[in-house]
Amino acid sequence: MENTLLDKVPSKSELTASIRELLKTKNGILLAHYYQTPEIQELADFVGDSLQLAQAAAETRADIIVFAGVHFMAETAKILNPGKKVLLPDLNAGCSLADSCPADDFKRFIQANPGHKVVSYINCSAAVKTMSDVICTSSNAKLIVDSFAADQPLIFAPDKNLGAYINNLTGRNMLLWDGSCHVHNQLTDEKVIQLTLEHPDAKLIAHPECRGPILALADFIGSTAALLKFTQTDKSAKYIVATEGGILHQMQKASPDKTFIVVPADETCACNDCPYMKMNTLEKVYSCLENEQPEIIIDEQIRQMAAKPILRMLEISRAGKLIR
Repeated sequence: MENTLLDKVPSKSELTASIRELLKTKNGILLAHYYQTPEIQELADFVGDSLQLAQAAAETRADIIVFAGVHFMAETAKILNPGKKVLLPDLNAGCSLADSCPADDFKRFIQANPGHKVVSYINCSAAVKTMSDVICTSSNAKLIVDSFAADQPLIFAPDKNLGAYINNLTGRNMLLWDGSCHVHNQLTDEKVIQLTLEHPDAKLIAHPECRGPILALADFIGSTAALLKFTQTDKSAKYIVATEGGILHQMQKASPDKTFIVVPADETCACNDCPYMKMNTLEKVYSCLENEQPEIIIDEQIRQMAAKPILRMLEISRAGKLIR
């Protein structure tokens, strides 16, 4: 068997150099979500939120896409790139929000509510996407919902917190699927209030996947990319951040003189990490690129059906001149 770098214990610098060389020789691209570890973010060709990553996947000319994120993200990249090889460093990197919306149950929910169009958050499986009229992300959810006539009944899935937030913004009464992201849904009002009392000079910024009471306290609500941009343009020097802790790397990098405090998941640490996002490591990125496995494979009929609402989202976003 041919020797590989992982036959020994490589340093981070060796892994990084080897990954960059493999990406170059194989015409590959490494896409990474903001919730990945700092070393993966620093190595990636592109770092972004779900909308930015979907756009990057749709536009890339690479032959191989290594997606440092979770399964539904890599699946979306494959849906948009049927002729490219899409790799996920750890195939078990799932998503609690996507898991909260089983396709068979969702199909019955749609059937029980005829006459409704379906807007599905991108954090869902390809099977759920096939049942959707259009996909959205937290960056463009309001824009997508506003693209429908005001009297058009809508189903919004799978995140009830984001759906309730958009209902509040638009004055709609969308039917909400009862799903949530455990990383955001576990954040407590008590901890947020405690932090705001401890840091009265800090602004509270929150992702719309958080529960309503936390959003009601927030000085700014937005997607991961919007939160990052806000901290870059806002004049405050300190922020309490109610989302996954991975974004703090980019926030601190862009604003080294500012202070960022993540709302912790519990009392055991000052962190709020998605365990699925953190399953990807430099070693796994190297291994999947070297062996070109694990590869995302999607049935072609499902892929074609799932592509339609994603492409519709991208079309609406372009037409709406979306500002993240």
